[in-house]
Amino acid sequence: MHEGRLRALAAARERLGATAPNPPVGAAVFSAEGEVLGIGAHLGAGRPHAEIEALRACGETLGRAHSMFVTLEPCNHQGQTPPCTAALLQAGVRTVWIGALDPNPNVRGGGGAALRQAGVDVRLLSESALSDERGLALHCEDLIAPYTHWLRTGRPYVTLKRVFDAAGRMEPPPGRKTFSSHRLLEYAHHLRRESDAVLTGSGTVLADRPEFTVRHVLDFRTAPRRLSICDRRGRVDAAYLAAAAERGLLPRIVSDVEAELDALGAEGVHQLLAEAGPALTDHMIAYGLWDRLVTIRQFSPQEEQVTVERPV
Repeated sequence: MHEGRLRALAAARERLGATAPNPPVGAAVFSAEGEVLGIGAHLGAGRPHAEIEALRACGETLGRAHSMFVTLEPCNHQGQTPPCTAALLQAGVRTVWIGALDPNPNVRGGGGAALRQAGVDVRLLSESALSDERGLALHCEDLIAPYTHWLRTGRPYVTLKRVFDAAGRMEPPPGRKTFSSHRLLEYAHHLRRESDAVLTGSGTVLADRPEFTVRHVLDFRTAPRRLSICDRRGRVDAAYLAAAAERGLLPRIVSDVEAELDALGAEGVHQLLAEAGPALTDHMIAYGLWDRLVTIRQFSPQEEQVTVERPV
């Protein structure tokens, strides 16, 4: 059963960047003997939730459905889709394992309570006596960290990315826009795909004229991604802004990073990627304006390192 749970978590991770403004969710359906009958993930806002996708994936074996693991507590309210609790009861699911409770205080615990009242055995991985199950619960919490952060603070979850060469420089050599390997470029574009918005500085725009599109991996996003450019001196030209809009972005000039984080949060932006030069990057680090610090070091074409830090 543990392997099936890991597959459900992986299915949710594969949809990072596709589900906004909803959090990513994965689910697995098991038989009474622990056989995996179906795996599903939430594919996007307005589309069926992970529990429904997992039940559909069972196909002809749906009648054998006995238990379900879901990375996030099943919903018990009517939104763009019907409540998942009703679908689980209709399918005859008898046991539901929950990776993380819904962080929304308006609905937290409601799905689990509704299932219990209907006679379903509801269990939280975080309360398990097994260390691997408690560890999996932490991964489920991390999966929805941007959504939880936005609910708690009203601001987007900020991933601050910085890239250094072997000499510790952040600027690529003349004539190049990057010194990262193809593997690291894919990783960087995964980070961009996850994000609802990108924050950069005027220096980066003037030096590189970056596109800020997702290119090295498949982009799930259908709505325009926001591009906030910190430009206190009005140096970014209208032609760049127009070209960014033609690429499907929503560009705008801002003068205060903290005020922009408040504004983006109010607009429903859950996750932001900061890709900027040394000045803006150092400013955000100094003032604690980050939630995940990704540092990429390219020592040579064969030697590279990625470290991920979070505030203590």
